[in-house]
Amino acid sequence: MSQDPVLVTGAAGFIGFALARRILEGGRAVVGVDNVNNYYDPALKEARLAVLRQFRNFTFHRIDLADRKAVETVFRDGAFGPVVHLAAQAGVRYSLQNPYAYLDANLAGFLNILEGCRHRKTGHLVFASSSSVYGSNTRLPFSVHDNVDHPVSLYAATKKANELMAHAYSHLYGLPATGLRFFTVYGPWGRPDMAMFIFAKAIAEDQPIRLFNYGRMRRDFTYIDDVVEAVERLIEKVPAKANVAPGGELDPASSTAPWRIYNIGNNRTVEVSRVVALLEQELGRKAKTELVEMQPGDVPETCADVDDLMRDVGFRPATPIEDGVRKFAAWYREFHQR
Repeated sequence: MSQDPVLVTGAAGFIGFALARRILEGGRAVVGVDNVNNYYDPALKEARLAVLRQFRNFTFHRIDLADRKAVETVFRDGAFGPVVHLAAQAGVRYSLQNPYAYLDANLAGFLNILEGCRHRKTGHLVFASSSSVYGSNTRLPFSVHDNVDHPVSLYAATKKANELMAHAYSHLYGLPATGLRFFTVYGPWGRPDMAMFIFAKAIAEDQPIRLFNYGRMRRDFTYIDDVVEAVERLIEKVPAKANVAPGGELDPASSTAPWRIYNIGNNRTVEVSRVVALLEQELGRKAKTELVEMQPGDVPETCADVDDLMRDVGFRPATPIEDGVRKFAAWYREFHQR
């Protein structure tokens, strides 16, 4: 593995923090970037940064990626090799309330990253996409070779746009780029706006939990350590330009440009009510549940086909939901002293 420092955007976020910590623990330097916004409690983001600052080979820039000049400065003056772009405005439901946040962070911010990589001649850009791009697809498991032209939320549309923007830069400028479609990532230090954290908080505080689609939602819950392992391996798997498309013809996951897309999921679907039951068991308290209709922008079920990931880097996420929930609940109790 090359020992050039890694630039990680979104380093104060859930996946960015976990990846940065793993890289730092392995002895490699990390340059972190984050604006530490208040989409959810900044105190949690600051607590993550406090952990990363314990490593001497961690440096941090508090900037907004929509600030073109600030991003240009980081790329011009920083010492790093690969770029892992995990910063974004996340959340399907929040995109219904504040769409302009997605324009600034996910489109303008990503363009600034692409331009930085282009002018610096970055050797590999790894960037976050989302399982949300599958939208109204109904064939399971979701495959990177399936068409994803029917997003059902603005958030999903911006993530599909990121994939297309990266492909254009790969084609035009030879920028090696790898997109990662994450499937419902959970675990210690997780995001408070995601189901696992919301459920645990509600159970601990004896508050009701709203189960959408009348409790029949199913998700491909993917444990954070598995996600980090996959991303670390893919950082070193730099896509190459090809004269002909893999298999002889192009599909949504192939290109003659140095550009690839992978699903990062557990390849198992779990009913959300099962997660609630596991949290009840781990937290020692009964949940109050309310069955409600599905929210606009949501999909009833997700499941990842990870054959391409296994083929190319020899790894597939496999942490059972029971093990992952137990580890998350243990962290939740300790972090919140419950």
